[in-house]
Amino acid sequence: MAVMGYLRDRMGKIVAGVIGLSLFAFIATEAIKSGGSFFKGDNNIIGSVGDEKIPLDEFNAGVEQNTAQFKQQSGQGRITPQITSYIQDNTWNQFVSKAIFKKEVEKLGLAVEGDETQSMLTGSNPSPRVVQAFTDPQTGKFDPSGVINAINSVKTLRDDDQRKVQWKQFVIDLIDSKKAEKYMALVTNGLYVNALEAKDAYEGKNKLVNFKYTVLDYTSIPDNKVTLTDADYSSYYDAHKSEFKNPEELRSISYVSFNAAPSSADSAAIKQQLTKLLPDFIASTNDSLFVQINSETKSPLNYQKKGQLDPPVDSIMFKQNPGFIYGPYLSNGSYKLAKLVDARMSPDSVKARHILISPTEAGSMEKALARADSLKKLIESGKGTFASLAPIFSIDKASGVKGGDLGTFGRGAMVPVFDNAVFNGKKGDIKIITSQFGVHLVEIQDQKGSSKVVKVATIDKPLSASQTTQSAAYSKAQAFLGSLNKDNFDAEAKKAGLKTNVSDDIQGVASSIPGLNDARDLVRWVFKSAKNDISDQVFTVGDQYIVACVTEIKPKGTLSLDLVKKKIEPQVRIEVKAKLLSDKFTAASSGASSIEQIAQKAGAKVLPIQNIVFANPVIPGSSAEYKVVGTAFGLPLNKISKPIAGQQGVYMLVVNNFIVPAPLTNALREKEQIGQALLQRAQGQLFEALKDKDNVKDNRAKLL
Repeated sequence: MAVMGYLRDRMGKIVAGVIGLSLFAFIATEAIKSGGSFFKGDNNIIGSVGDEKIPLDEFNAGVEQNTAQFKQQSGQGRITPQITSYIQDNTWNQFVSKAIFKKEVEKLGLAVEGDETQSMLTGSNPSPRVVQAFTDPQTGKFDPSGVINAINSVKTLRDDDQRKVQWKQFVIDLIDSKKAEKYMALVTNGLYVNALEAKDAYEGKNKLVNFKYTVLDYTSIPDNKVTLTDADYSSYYDAHKSEFKNPEELRSISYVSFNAAPSSADSAAIKQQLTKLLPDFIASTNDSLFVQINSETKSPLNYQKKGQLDPPVDSIMFKQNPGFIYGPYLSNGSYKLAKLVDARMSPDSVKARHILISPTEAGSMEKALARADSLKKLIESGKGTFASLAPIFSIDKASGVKGGDLGTFGRGAMVPVFDNAVFNGKKGDIKIITSQFGVHLVEIQDQKGSSKVVKVATIDKPLSASQTTQSAAYSKAQAFLGSLNKDNFDAEAKKAGLKTNVSDDIQGVASSIPGLNDARDLVRWVFKSAKNDISDQVFTVGDQYIVACVTEIKPKGTLSLDLVKKKIEPQVRIEVKAKLLSDKFTAASSGASSIEQIAQKAGAKVLPIQNIVFANPVIPGSSAEYKVVGTAFGLPLNKISKPIAGQQGVYMLVVNNFIVPAPLTNALREKEQIGQALLQRAQGQLFEALKDKDNVKDNRAKLL
């Protein structure tokens, strides 16, 4: 919210850089995944970069810090398994990238001196991360004085104060990023684009070719008419072996799911619980207390405008009188009762200013309230003004330097207690309120517009499975598990009439797999098991009970033919079809003097195509055909090509003419465009090369 103290407000942005904003994390974005198990038996090491180990406790501390910062920035209290996985990946990248670049930077003796650090903070061209941290969210303008104020404020704090610790880490990250930036500059400054490359790129985008072609589609041969041999598989595998490099260990499973979702009886029972509360809810004179006692979600009662209520009641409540109750109704997995407590007209927006006083700095809450009261009397008596007092007494320095001005905002922009004070008061009111941020002296400067708002009390009961429903499903899962051994999983599932699900290529750090959210416990077991192992327990994943079998393990590195055979089968079949269709075209070419004669003998048609550029090799009505268009640009005029195995079929073509563009006059611009693309690729490729060289090992699959 916009009412927190200055350092708290700015520190939230400062530490945001820890997640994904540093140069380290940027470079590592394309290299999140690492693989392989190592250090068996060493449960205190989560990974290593060369000889430098990454301790599990330090990694967990980093995850905890990044999680807290994510909550602060996003306002989310609940962290989903997917978000946890995202934070863990980013934390891992931070540890790996810092270790890699630290070694490289030290080897070259790169340094960032004191004056250079000061320049990044308060110079005429500050670091982008500093600019982001000290940009006013309301105006979008960078506040250089805010940096100086922050530095001065930090100097007065104790060394163990969390804000000072965070500031020091922020500066360290700035320095490390600058060192990495220098290292990258040394490498990328050696990249060069010559005039010939610029000319080729220009012609690739502007030179046109007109040709006619004939094609035999792969679909013209039914799949069941093609027999694939071991030699076919081996030939394709050997020609494409570089494509089968596995960057991390992957595993596949078969599993059976037993549904423990709430039954119709469970739903009726929960609905009945709310129905029984209905008479007391109608008679209640203290709806806020009633909600606190009876609701699963204990939300405070606040005025809300249309569009902010639960969708099933959003329109209804604005047409009813106070005391009206709707429900029970089902929404977002819970049965609910909603009671209209009050309705009134309220401003659409408010302009206000405040002075925020910290009870800790004042000595106590009582002293903070007394200080606010004293300031209020000074303002009301004319002996002081907000403009003069806010910079001195408000700990919210962002607004304090502007006389406490918070700008104009709509309902819901501030914390509820603040909203209630400024939207339910009237223009000119000066109020004292307390929130989780401290004591506020608030002045309502203006109110604009008028719309109906309502206060709705909601009681909810989550729709969950009963113990009877869960026990029945769990018993079936246990019985199935008891019937299994390493050789009979599929047979027993079929015997029991159960559907066998398959999940291929699971990553070791995955928190979920398709169809199963929050499946981290299951994934962890999978990566501790051997091929054909049956799960040693029934896993609970959401409202499902899971029994699984490990079906395949793909190790890190180049995969064997056996491990990719199933995956490459469609490509191998296409390759075999291409040979058959090429032979058909070759036979049709015998004695033919034109492409029309070849097409006629092969049972195909000749199609013209015009104005194709090398940089966009798409044949209208088909797809990108790189080999076909590439052949066209390299073929002499009026010469019939050999058969070309393309994406959709086998082609033959003849070039009619080329349309050559005007000579390149601005080679500099072409060089710059190519250079930018080259630079972007180089950063990611450099990091991958350094990571391979430093032998990065990742044990997260078994420890997280």
